[in-house]
Amino acid sequence: MFILGLIVGIALTVIMAVVILPKQMFLVDESNFSFDETVQVIEKSVSEYKWSMPNQYDLQATMKKHGFDVRPVKVFSICKPSLANQILGGNEERFVSALMPCRVAVYEAKDGKVYVSRMNAGLVSSVLGKKIKKVMAEAGNENEAILASVIQK
Repeated sequence: MFILGLIVGIALTVIMAVVILPKQMFLVDESNFSFDETVQVIEKSVSEYKWSMPNQYDLQATMKKHGFDVRPVKVFSICKPSLANQILGGNEERFVSALMPCRVAVYEAKDGKVYVSRMNAGLVSSVLGKKIKKVMAEAGNENEAILASVIQK
């Protein structure tokens, strides 16, 4: 009976890790606007919240250069330097820099609907140290506030 319980427990853990958890790693919401309008509203909102946008990637244009035709996709790197400094200012938390800056993707699906995708900072940070969890939670909350005007809730 113990062995059977152990096997079932392991199987359920594997199912959660492979099926459920990846779907929760990212937040995806439909936009209230067209693709171009969504991009414009996000750019404006980032500025209004005193965040910066060091990079913007037009993946549709990049793929076109390589001979592939994909639907519109833009990825924004957004950053709030005061939050980033809390991670980058010391040595202990710098490994998290691989997740920085925050990324937000806007893409158009085959059905013509526009979606906004981003990492679930709350979930990811829950397994990290206290300082990282605090900073990522604050960044995630502000990120959601920046996107609130474009996503359907």
